[in-house]
Amino acid sequence: METDVLVVGAGPTGLALGIDLARRGVAALVVERAEALFPGSRGKGIQPRTMEVFDDLGVLGAIRAAGGPYPVGMIWQDGRRAGEHRMFDPAEASEDAPYDEPWMVPQWRTQEILLARLEELGGGVAFGREVVGLTQDADGVRAEFGSGEPVTARYAVAADGGRSTVRGLLGIGMTGETLDPSPTLVADVRISGLDRDNWHIFPPVGDGDGFLAICPLTGTEDFQLVARFPDETAPDLSLEGIRKVVAARSHLAPEAVTELRWASDFRPRAALADRFRAGRVFLAGDAAHVHSPAGGQGLNTSVQDAYNLGWKLGAVLRDGADATLLDSYVEERRPVAADMLGLSTSVHRGETRRGGATRQLGLGYRTSSLTHETRPGPGPLRAGDRAPDGTVDGVRLFDAFRGPHWTLLVLGGARVPDVTAPVRVVRGAAPGTYGPGLYLVRPDGYIGWAGDSPAGLPEYLARFGRC
Repeated sequence: METDVLVVGAGPTGLALGIDLARRGVAALVVERAEALFPGSRGKGIQPRTMEVFDDLGVLGAIRAAGGPYPVGMIWQDGRRAGEHRMFDPAEASEDAPYDEPWMVPQWRTQEILLARLEELGGGVAFGREVVGLTQDADGVRAEFGSGEPVTARYAVAADGGRSTVRGLLGIGMTGETLDPSPTLVADVRISGLDRDNWHIFPPVGDGDGFLAICPLTGTEDFQLVARFPDETAPDLSLEGIRKVVAARSHLAPEAVTELRWASDFRPRAALADRFRAGRVFLAGDAAHVHSPAGGQGLNTSVQDAYNLGWKLGAVLRDGADATLLDSYVEERRPVAADMLGLSTSVHRGETRRGGATRQLGLGYRTSSLTHETRPGPGPLRAGDRAPDGTVDGVRLFDAFRGPHWTLLVLGGARVPDVTAPVRVVRGAAPGTYGPGLYLVRPDGYIGWAGDSPAGLPEYLARFGRC
């Protein structure tokens, strides 16, 4: 079988990439070694920047309907409510940033929504396809599977998680550290006797049993349970084992845990792949960077890897852009991943609050080779920055950006350039966050080029083929 892009892994990264490629008319095959989507809640926090990405990919409505805001933490002591704990610094929505807070959706539900969108666009996932061999040459990549015919693709993307088989086959190492040697149990359970308005926190008492947190998963009847254990402990992942933990660390009786739906144990670590690319194979998501769950950065950084890579693969495979454009994926995403690893580690250690940085709205690519700022005196918003939302002569900018195209903003009386490429043009008075001038917005919502005049704009656009 032949395809343009082979995507290995049907987690949030692989599914988001599949969606982006499908809407660009790129033939892509998403394969998954498991027989079904991942069943647990693991990555449950969707940050505001990822909400913007999901808006563009056409799944925001379903994501909002499936989830809700995070509940306020409630600290329990001796079976009584002892006080509230705010997990996140407050923020307010604004015209330029309409999504102001993390949105809770269990990972299994996010994946269902992404798969439904992929299928709506004519794509899908081949389950039960485990990669066991990988070779490549100057023309493409050949993947061998444990069962079924091999696949030949022009490019491949490893989106197969922190224990990536593809990364191992490529011989790419990961550099990092174990943040906490203590085992952590995570489980999706049904519990009676707890309200669903709070994230219930049971701190350890003295030298007794460890930390326990039970969070209602919005849009479901489940709770996510998190419990830490002493070093060298092997957590019991059975229903009876979890009942014992709950009874020992809270005021609840064992039988309050009525059902176990999924359970796992892990040791939080932070690690970054030594390379994000080997020839025609790219690493994305957990295959490229593994985060502590603290701060909710892993899934979000992963989806944005896919969002960055998707339009570039489309430009090369469908629009005639030079293949050197793909070099910018590593250039742009590896530094971001390194920064987000540092942030999530700092949150894990209690050194940083879950605030503005964790929302990921301030991430950008000012130093990228794709970024051209031609104005001698730019304001606060520069080429390389995220393009804010706003309204220009009655047109909402996020509505204008939505889709696989480029968008040119001609603001505040700037001269309209002669652009022959299929770029959507929006003109009118400048919103306060922009100021007058010309802003060329990339398909992933970042300003690629900015200027006071059109000089140099056609040459910039020519790098990306038909755009």
